[in-house]
Amino acid sequence: MNDVNHYLNPAEEKMELAVAYLEETLARIRAGKANPKILDGIRVDYYGSLAPISNVANVAVPDARTITITPWEKSMFKVIEKAIIDSDLGIMPENNGEIIRISIPPLTEERRKSLVKQSKNEAEQAKISVRNARREAIDGLKKAVKDGMAEDVEKDAEDKLQKTHDRYMKKIDDLFASKEKEILTV
Repeated sequence: MNDVNHYLNPAEEKMELAVAYLEETLARIRAGKANPKILDGIRVDYYGSLAPISNVANVAVPDARTITITPWEKSMFKVIEKAIIDSDLGIMPENNGEIIRISIPPLTEERRKSLVKQSKNEAEQAKISVRNARREAIDGLKKAVKDGMAEDVEKDAEDKLQKTHDRYMKKIDDLFASKEKEILTV
């Protein structure tokens, strides 16, 4: 049985990583509500190294349509502002010298549809990763049968692997459905 776990555990780890990556990616997709995670992909030059905005400033969400950024150093205002403008967020920050304010505009119907499509593509990529992990584990199990593993042990392992696969596919579907609902809610 220890032989079987040699194939099942790495497959489950890969499936878990695919779901975690999807969660992170979906969190960065703007859904018309203020969410500080949309800034996670933006890096600023901080004394010669690239750092996330949250490492050089306080990021807060005072209401559903606003994100405020309070840099810890005055010199970071222009750097953070430029990084946001240069990013693919498509939002113009407002700088009053004390804080940088980002107003999240309501999404148009067309933009909502394109965000749902983008989310669906990300979910599909996660599903492909989960399927690949299952396929690799099954290939490994089939080779193990050739090397002397009992066929019934291999069949039981495949059944267990299929249940794990189905569980992660459901997680992906649930994540996508939740994000789709969030995007389409006006």
